[in-house]
Amino acid sequence: MRIRVEGKQPLNGIYRPAGNSNAAIALLAGALLTEQPVTLRAAPDTINVRAMLAVAENLGARIDGALSGDLTLETPQITRRVLTRADVNGLVGVLLFFAPMLARRQHARAEIDFPLHRVRTHLEALRDLGQDVTTTSSAIECRAVPWEQREITLTQASVTATALVMMLASRLGKETIVHNAACEPHVQELAHMLCEMGAHIEGIGSNVLRIISPPELHGAAVTIGPDHIEIASVAAICAMSGGRAQIEGIRRADMPMIIKTFRQVGITFDADADCLFVPRHETLNLSSREEDTDLVIETSPWPAFPSDLVAIITLAVTQARGTALVHEKLFSNRLLFVDKLKAMGAQIVLCDPHRAIVVGPTPLHGIYMDTPDVRAGLGLLGAALVADGESVIDNAHVLERAFAGVLTKLKSLGARITIE
Repeated sequence: MRIRVEGKQPLNGIYRPAGNSNAAIALLAGALLTEQPVTLRAAPDTINVRAMLAVAENLGARIDGALSGDLTLETPQITRRVLTRADVNGLVGVLLFFAPMLARRQHARAEIDFPLHRVRTHLEALRDLGQDVTTTSSAIECRAVPWEQREITLTQASVTATALVMMLASRLGKETIVHNAACEPHVQELAHMLCEMGAHIEGIGSNVLRIISPPELHGAAVTIGPDHIEIASVAAICAMSGGRAQIEGIRRADMPMIIKTFRQVGITFDADADCLFVPRHETLNLSSREEDTDLVIETSPWPAFPSDLVAIITLAVTQARGTALVHEKLFSNRLLFVDKLKAMGAQIVLCDPHRAIVVGPTPLHGIYMDTPDVRAGLGLLGAALVADGESVIDNAHVLERAFAGVLTKLKSLGARITIE
């Protein structure tokens, strides 16, 4: 999909985010842990969620309802032990189905189309839990081994690895303690759903979890929470456009560090229990406090500032008066998008794969660009919306992999976006 974006249009109005796609992916896999019905409310209609639903159906789930409404999955039995390459299709989240496959069929195999190093943490976690894991360059195979008590430490605070471990521990282990667990909002949602299904989980929201499994997991009905990445991204884009907006249906507990970090680059939000208010910003200025003369913006595991917002915060610095170092601590390829911003006129020096020095404010102008991945996609769309002139963005469909209807919703705020 290609889109044309005319910049310099203030975005005004009311915006409502979709449910968290990453949460939906994990909850869909978790729904197959039991033969009883599991209802997911407000599951977002994204490409990734649709892919997970197709795999769930292939594994034996009966699905009733529609995305963005009430979606009920009932899985009397897991009918397959193999995830084909077509099932996986580059989506690491599909490996979450290993949990119900191992719990209910004692064996799982995935034919993969990505390098094994992308799931190293997941494989180490499975082995630490005592599972029998074998790998080749094109497949992962695992045989279930129940356990009484295990205490493991994840090598990285991986969201997907934490979700996989929680689900397995809720069925195969009696007591499991997990150190260095991820604690993002979507991980917490899975933990709460597993508790509603009968598991006992202590430490939800922290990096140490204690999971005690019940004799059986039963059905549940849960509502998927709003996507904090979509909320923060759209709020920042509205502020940079010179508009004023109200974002409804937020969860304030997800926002403190995000709000605090954007305040450092001159973007202020007002939040109450379920609304985020974006006032009109005439200019943006980096924090002027003496101790913040050399501003450093760092991404770190939750509850710190999330890596998924590094593109948006970097764009914000290009529009603010001052100089900042953006330090992406978690991933070595997340800053590669700055080449696109530089082509639009931004003053950025990429020091190494993890650090960039950004000088602002610099006017941006429209260019042709493709979107390298879904995480940078909203940042580049934001750049196009604040730039002079027209930008053309190819492969814009990646935005719909994780953010349901974001283009249509931005157009309702006044964004001039033409979908070709």
